[in-house]
Amino acid sequence: MTDERRFAPAVARNRDALLDVLRGVLPERGLVLEIASGSGEHAVHIAGALPGLTWQPSDPDAAARASCDAWARESGSANIRPALALDAASWPWPIRHAEALLCVNMIHIAPWSATLGLLRGAAEILPPHAPLVLYGPYIRATVETAFSNLDFDASLRARNPEWGIRALEDVAAAAEGFTLEHVTEMPANNLTVVFRRKA
Repeated sequence: MTDERRFAPAVARNRDALLDVLRGVLPERGLVLEIASGSGEHAVHIAGALPGLTWQPSDPDAAARASCDAWARESGSANIRPALALDAASWPWPIRHAEALLCVNMIHIAPWSATLGLLRGAAEILPPHAPLVLYGPYIRATVETAFSNLDFDASLRARNPEWGIRALEDVAAAAEGFTLEHVTEMPANNLTVVFRRKA
């Protein structure tokens, strides 16, 4: 039988640091929707550490969804649902409610419309006070951008002019219905950004 699991080297570098932040942000119970789950490695790591939560992976790419499901099977975790076909930029989504939403490393490798769709969808499905957690590189007006992130941004835009590291201020301004709660420095010049749904 073919192993459909994908492997993303960055996951091993950031998963524990991300989990540490999520422990203080996610509810103890409920459904967490992960947007753009990619390989599914974050899903199995976090869901395995937080068994009170039900994890809903999603991705627009069929091979990524197959990888998510293969990782879930291999892990034996009972709290991971089959991956959903979900494009953040397209509405309606195939899920209408979640207690929290996580998106790792999507915003910079997708058109701005995907970010806007992500924020709109989160506002639609999350209840008051629920967390929206974003992980990845950002540019901040008050913080000097690392040279590695500037080089990464240039390479992204060379691959696709619609891609690129976003200004955190632009994302926050587009997050209607949310309050920016806190920003945590992460490995490799990334950030974990926590928004909270307004009442």
